[in-house]
This record gives sequence, structure tokens and C-alpha cells, in this order.
Amino acid sequence: MRLTKAQYDEIAQFLGHVQPTRQSLRKLKEKFPSQSQSTLLSIFSQEYQKQIKRTHAKHHTAEAIETYYQRYLNGVMKNAAAPVLLELANEVDFAPSLMARIVLERFLQEKEQAIPSKTLINSMLRDPSQIPDGVLANQVYQCTVNDCCYGPLVDCIKHAIGHEHEVLLREMLLEKNLSFIAEDQLRAKGYDKTPDFILEVPVAVEGHIIHWIESKASFGDESSHQAYLQDQFWSYWNRFGPGLVIYWYGFIEELDCHRERGILLKDCFPTDIVTLRHSMAQR
Repeated sequence: MRLTKAQYDEIAQFLGHVQPTRQSLRKLKEKFPSQSQSTLLSIFSQEYQKQIKRTHAKHHTAEAIETYYQRYLNGVMKNAAAPVLLELANEVDFAPSLMARIVLERFLQEKEQAIPSKTLINSMLRDPSQIPDGVLANQVYQCTVNDCCYGPLVDCIKHAIGHEHEVLLREMLLEKNLSFIAEDQLRAKGYDKTPDFILEVPVAVEGHIIHWIESKASFGDESSHQAYLQDQFWSYWNRFGPGLVIYWYGFIEELDCHRERGILLKDCFPTDIVTLRHSMAQR
């Protein structure tokens, strides 16, 4: 689904005044019923992540960490079954999974008298049963399952959705009898930055030659698209020529401004693909 910059700004402005909860997501769907749910969910997640990045530093000062830890200890002392960490995260407008990480790290630091490794922290967040304190394990679990945008559960879902759309794109290419080299084959040959699929024989889409296709199971907003251009798309263009990016959940239509330079944006698999075989048959 393509949105104008004005339509996107209206959605982003609405999200700036609500908390990142499932109830807010329902309100978002009610406010913008004409937009697809998957598009709204993607924008919801991206806008919240931007907000968290802006406020990340203030939650990680020594003073903030100690305050959160003491509030956690006092809270579970009064009622160990209450969702203390989750409520604390919501109160200070911080992602529940990130709040759980802060308190877990502080707990292990006190217990082991050493700074715990990231590997250990990540392992315990993925599987709270590893945490050597039953109350904290339950608190961390509550944060993980109630976090819409961060945490190991969300990461797994995003990875699965991304993979699902790559498989979908592969099936569509096969259906069109288009020969391609997949990303894993390219990496095996020693390429570092590679698109999802390189077409062995280029095709034309809407009058533009396409050598490669990249699948993005997200909404293409300005900040993410600019980052992708810098980190991925222009590298692909330099190495493999012009290509196509599919933002399956839509994009801001004004961002589709590099067609003449060789990067085309679509929100679905193109239906008007012209192959070399097809163009020769028409002559």
C-alpha cells in the first residue's frame, strides 16, 4: 500500500500521542480503517522504535538503572505476583523487554559481583527459566510476551515474516520462469552485501531494466529507506546494476524518486514483467 507523505505524517502524529500497547493498535485501526492492518502494524512498530532510540540514553544512566532496580525490589517485596516490571516500563514509557534487560543485568551484576556477558543476558531473555530467581524470571517473561515491538519473541516473529516473504518472492519468480541466483548462493561465492535475488537474465518493469530484487517485509518510511539506500541498495546498484525493491507493507510514494537512476520501488510483485524472450517474440 502506497501512502502519500501527508497520509503517513497523519498516522505518525496520531502514534505520537498514544502508548505502544495492543489497545493503541486497535485505536489506530479504528482511526484509519481504509489502511491495511499489516501496513499500520509496521508503521506502529517503526515509529515506536524511533521513539525508544531518542530516549534510550536517559534510561541507561547509572541513576536511572539504580532507581528502576530498587523500585523493582520494593514492588515484588509487596506483591511478587504483580506485573511490577511491566507496569514500571509503561509508567516511564520504555519498552518492557528493554526494562527487563536493565533489571536483569543489574540483578546478575549484584549476584555475581561482575558485569554479565551479553551472550548470557540474551540467553536468559530468550529463556527466562535460566534466570536463577523465580520471581525475576516471571517478571521478565511478562515483559517479553507483552512487548509489541522489542524482545526475543518479536525478533523471532520478524525473522519468520521476513523469511516467509522471501519464500513467496522465490515462488513468484519460479512461476514466471525467471532464472535467478539467491542470496545464499551469492554468499557462498564470497559476496558480502547481496540482494535477495539476482536475475540471470534482466527483465523490464514499467519500462525500467531490473537486474536484482530485494524483499522487505516492512513499510518503507523515510528514515528506514534512506538507511537501506546507504547501507544496501546503492551497493547493489554499483555491483549489479539497476534493481527493484519490494516493500510488502507499502511505502511513502514520494520515496520512489530514483527510478531513472536505477532503483524502483513496488509494494507487490510486478504483474507487467517484460522478459527478453517476450520482447523478441513481439518483433
